[in-house]
Amino acid sequence: MNRVTTGVIISLLIVAAALAWTTSRYHDNAVKYKSQRDTATHSLNLANETISDMTLRQRQNAALDAKYTQELADAKAESEKLRADLASGRRRLQLHAVCMPAAAHDTTATGATDAATARLTPDAERNYQRLRTESRAVTAQVNGLQQYITEQCTKRKADHGKN
Repeated sequence: MNRVTTGVIISLLIVAAALAWTTSRYHDNAVKYKSQRDTATHSLNLANETISDMTLRQRQNAALDAKYTQELADAKAESEKLRADLASGRRRLQLHAVCMPAAAHDTTATGATDAATARLTPDAERNYQRLRTESRAVTAQVNGLQQYITEQCTKRKADHGKN
């Protein structure tokens, strides 16, 4: 019986060792897979946060673009209205000008001038209108870019500093 008992004990020890090795292997695999799952979950959360942030920024950029596009359209419409008013005579430009005498007359009273009405040449009037329109457009563009930089670029820089 001694041999049978020894054989059974040795067999049980071998089975116990095999079970311990198998259990250890499965535990190591479980720990490894849990770590991989946690890494994947973290990456997914970061990706979702990035997508949400990008979506929000796109909406903000679209709103900013719409605002300044409307301001630019308003400025162009105002300039066009001014041009039409000037052309029709409803409005006049006030300039510092010196009028040259229309004709040399010796019969004018002392101190009085015989001068024509001061007026811009058609080219000068067109150039003035073009400058006003372009000035308003550039101002609207600069304002839009400044707001974009303030709201978006500096925010991105601050967000990257957090990571």
